[in-house]
Amino acid sequence: MIVFDLSCDGGHVFEAWFGSTDDYEGQRARGLVTCPICGASKVAKAVMAPNVAPKGNMRSAAPVPMQGGTPTPAQMKTLLAELARAQAKALEGSEHVGTRFADEARAMHDGDAVQRPIHGQATREEAKALIEEGIPVAPLPLPIVPPEVSH
Repeated sequence: MIVFDLSCDGGHVFEAWFGSTDDYEGQRARGLVTCPICGASKVAKAVMAPNVAPKGNMRSAAPVPMQGGTPTPAQMKTLLAELARAQAKALEGSEHVGTRFADEARAMHDGDAVQRPIHGQATREEAKALIEEGIPVAPLPLPIVPPEVSH
């Protein structure tokens, strides 16, 4: 896995994980990489600060709390890491159904499938149709790595 700092044309900086640089490029070319903050699909690699460990006799400074306004890139990275941990915890016990999400959600709603927590992929049109049918759905704030991709 490789981690990239990405930024959207709205100025948001966020972290994303990919299997390789080629995976990132392929997903970006297909429009699958979007900003988790505003949903923008115009995304590019952001300038990344090197991860240099402090000297053994140096202590890292405590993070500066945000005092209103826009968070710094470092603060945003910390916030997104916390959001990623919260999302992972929320998905514990949830079944990844991949691109079958809309069909599975509809089947559960209609009583044709066992009720259970699920997550997966749906197109905007599928999500809109589910909502119009009164089926509760919500987007995940951050993209996930499907189980078949993780090692």
